Amino acid sequence: MRNLILCGAPGSGKGTQSDLIVEKYGLLHLSTGDLLRAEISKQSELGQKIDSIISKGNLLPDDMMITLLEQHIASLPEHTKGIIFDGFPRTENQAIELESLMKRSGDETAVLIDLHVDEKETIQRLINRGKTSGRSDDNEDTIRKRLVVYHKQTEPVADFYRKLNKYQRVDGMGTVDSIFQRIDEILKDIYY
Repeated sequence: MRNLILCGAPGSGKGTQSDLIVEKYGLLHLSTGDLLRAEISKQSELGQKIDSIISKGNLLPDDMMITLLEQHIASLPEHTKGIIFDGFPRTENQAIELESLMKRSGDETAVLIDLHVDEKETIQRLINRGKTSGRSDDNEDTIRKRLVVYHKQTEPVADFYRKLNKYQRVDGMGTVDSIFQRIDEILKDIYY
């Protein structure tokens, strides 16, 4: 599999752009946020622990996230063309672990696409989403905390992939279609 990482601050449009990439390229969208919310909805002991961590705007410990992800990847059909990792890796350690996992499975990470959106726009997008999503983390206080955590812990992931020559920055401002056109320019060389 040739896998793609879609990175960006909360509210940068990763989920929306992932849907368009799936439609055009046939990759499997793996949102770690969705994976975590699915575990929370089971109301298992693990789900309750996850909820207590992320509802405060914090990231899950790396070992817990990597274990969940590895179990999910192992359950995928063999004919999977590639995965869009949305929301993972969120720390440099997770990036190292993901690359190790890819090597062990004979797969590769083709590129990290980093969606950049103005912080004011990011906050407004998330507040608007919170009005209809019912997500406990779509309120202004938690959003601001999530952005601080993102800048501190997740931005170093971009540097990690820059060093591997697998990094592409994309302007995440504008219409959904114009942003997708920028992403498509990168992906058509990888997947065609």
